[in-house]
Amino acid sequence: MNARTSDIDIDIDIAKAAGVLRAGGLVALPTETVYGLGANAEDSTALARVFQVKGRPPTHPLIVHIGGAEYLGDWAQDVPAAARLLAEHFWPGPLTLVLRRGHRVPLEATGGLQTVAVRVPAHPVALTLLKTFGGGIAAPSANRFGSVSPTTADHVRAELGDGVDFVLDGGPCGVGVESTIVDVTGDVPSILRPGGVTREDLEAVLGRPLAVPSTSRVRVPGQHPSHYAPSARVILVEPENLIAEAERAQEAGHQVGVFLPPRLADAPVKAHAQVAVPAAMDAYARGLYGFLRTLDQQGCDLIVASLPGEEGLGLAIANRLRRAAGPRPSETGAGEHAAGQATKPTPDQR
Repeated sequence: MNARTSDIDIDIDIAKAAGVLRAGGLVALPTETVYGLGANAEDSTALARVFQVKGRPPTHPLIVHIGGAEYLGDWAQDVPAAARLLAEHFWPGPLTLVLRRGHRVPLEATGGLQTVAVRVPAHPVALTLLKTFGGGIAAPSANRFGSVSPTTADHVRAELGDGVDFVLDGGPCGVGVESTIVDVTGDVPSILRPGGVTREDLEAVLGRPLAVPSTSRVRVPGQHPSHYAPSARVILVEPENLIAEAERAQEAGHQVGVFLPPRLADAPVKAHAQVAVPAAMDAYARGLYGFLRTLDQQGCDLIVASLPGEEGLGLAIANRLRRAAGPRPSETGAGEHAAGQATKPTPDQR
């Protein structure tokens, strides 16, 4: 298939996707972060179906995707200077801003809150879809609530099946972890979820340090104690204990998958499966969810990992691994397993 034919095909698919959205249907769409499960952001019935298909609690807000910063006033009100500055520097891109809810946003999209999460995606297919559709698209990640986010169209098809009316295939996601969420509704901006825009880059633009609070008065996506989780249990240990913990669990009868950091990539380990994680944090972020899915597919019931350093994208990766290792809703005595409890990270890992 030549490039021109491919362009024609994707234009046809985008037109189909826009038609599905206008008719109240659900479209899985590519973004630079992960695939989203999109609905018309102004259609309360379609929004209700997003929650139903995902199994997502209706109090968990959705992110409204818009086609450009010039449309921000349609979806948010009382937009502060800090928000406009961040939008100028990072949109289109993996940054979500929490703002006062505007007149076009139904409460179903905000989990009943008077705030709204808004972003402009950087993926060319998503931007063209937004332009063709002519409105906002509310879209959480296109997976079951709490599970590993999808970074390819095949991930969406495998997990949601015919729960999605149309899957718009834009290829693998280039960033691989969700957007950074910044609350700009208060006097001081704060990061509610680390993501594809680093804290250091945000601080450089704002000229001030940004807190990353463990709890927030504003509900946003990704705050559930267990999130981004594979079927296998995930435990986090100190790097120096990684191989010993993995082998102990394997000997106890688990099918263990191991995330091996670069300095241990060639180390022998008695485990069911292993992944050598990249040294570069952008490559690690891009591959993270695929690594978790692969170990699930290889039959692992336990994944042993250590946290990366929390500079740059390492902060987002560490956040996702902590959530993946969080207590599952069905568990009691959360965090316990045959190999013992996850150990607390040392200061140099934070």
